[in-house]
Amino acid sequence: MKRKKLWGGRFDSSNAEITERISASIDFDARLYRQDISGSIAHASMLEKIGVLTHEEHRKIVQGLNEILSEIEEGNFEFVRSLEDVHMNIEYALTQKIGDVGKKLHTARSRNDQVTLDLRLYIRDECTEIRMLLETLIAELVKKAETHLEVIMPAYTHMQVAQPVRFSHHMLAHAWALVRDMKRLDDANSSSMVLPLGVGACTGVNYPNDREFLKEKLGFLSISPNSMDTVSDRDYVLDFLYFAAVLGMHLSRMAEELVLWSTSEFAFVRLSDAVTTGSSIMPQKRNPDVAELIRGKSGRLYGNLISLMVTLKGLPLTYNRDMQEDKEPLFDSVDTIKLCIEGMMEMIVSMEVKEEAMRVAVFSNYSTATDLADYLAQKGVPFREAHEIVGSIVKYCENNKIDFFSLTPSDLKSFSDVFGDDAVSVLNPAFSTERKLSRGGTSLREVKYQIDLIKKIILRRE
Repeated sequence: MKRKKLWGGRFDSSNAEITERISASIDFDARLYRQDISGSIAHASMLEKIGVLTHEEHRKIVQGLNEILSEIEEGNFEFVRSLEDVHMNIEYALTQKIGDVGKKLHTARSRNDQVTLDLRLYIRDECTEIRMLLETLIAELVKKAETHLEVIMPAYTHMQVAQPVRFSHHMLAHAWALVRDMKRLDDANSSSMVLPLGVGACTGVNYPNDREFLKEKLGFLSISPNSMDTVSDRDYVLDFLYFAAVLGMHLSRMAEELVLWSTSEFAFVRLSDAVTTGSSIMPQKRNPDVAELIRGKSGRLYGNLISLMVTLKGLPLTYNRDMQEDKEPLFDSVDTIKLCIEGMMEMIVSMEVKEEAMRVAVFSNYSTATDLADYLAQKGVPFREAHEIVGSIVKYCENNKIDFFSLTPSDLKSFSDVFGDDAVSVLNPAFSTERKLSRGGTSLREVKYQIDLIKKIILRRE
């Protein structure tokens, strides 16, 4: 049965079926029901404060809205597509429940300021939940680092073995990227904390509404200063989508390393059965599906950001129906990010670190060549000359199919008489990390400092 449109007074006939289908957003914006009801309760309280509603009318509206909230959460509420969106569905249900007094609720507001209010409240709520998930993932990376402080592995540049690094330092590198993501999340949350309610359709309202009261009631930090900008602004959604895209990129890079490290060629880690799957034809396979899917989902996060930017780029002020397209990218990014964080957390928690495979890799690929060049530089050889000498030593080893650890002091001295008998010890990757004296390096002291610092950041929510 078709309901009469709440805006239908100006029209003689009903919409075409295609207009109903293309206009409806209730299939996806129903998830905003909590925020819509919260905003409506605050708005009703403001209307009572300025004398538009009596105390009894306010009581009935608030009671009716709370009953609708309970019905929705208990699964006893029917969302109707012909009523277009969550706002109209709730307002219609309220009027059916409490009579004509329900029709007073929309006084001094428009769907234009109502929808951006709901979105801002939604982002605020989701930011709180996502931040908790991020903090937990960072804490798991720190825990993994703490339990493997003495494990040495190769660091890579250009996917070639570069220098020895502590596995814990590598884990913390990913943790620091997520710390930056938390800052971007906090920024996105802050940009949503500007009250839009009270500006009406685009120019303000013909009532002495109390926006300061609404700000305090709903927990916003400030009030939007320009009514036209308010209803056309979706920068705060873009801020969240940008956060989600960058976080997706960081999670994708982590996932890529887990895919590589879990191959038989690397064998640096073993992903648990809980996060791997088998092959339909090859019985031996253990596929890193969770990591691959997280890596793949970064693309849709980028797409959500770009799609909304393209939607908004040509719109004149103020509200245009195109802006209804802001919700699905936002909702999808929220769901995708939460799913990916939880998936990554499960992989990190259950991941087995293969210390011996890492040790073999770092001992067999000339990973201490830079240490040897630094040894010469510290004895007065210009670094570029030292670099050339050590390069010649590596070439000699490759040509003779030997590794660094087959070299004797006399072998080294044949390349430069600056080498002393102690030079051989420089070749051992086990001691390389402790020769890193700079702040932010991979020495045990610096790794422990990083761990303490990240713990403080998480605890203080900085």
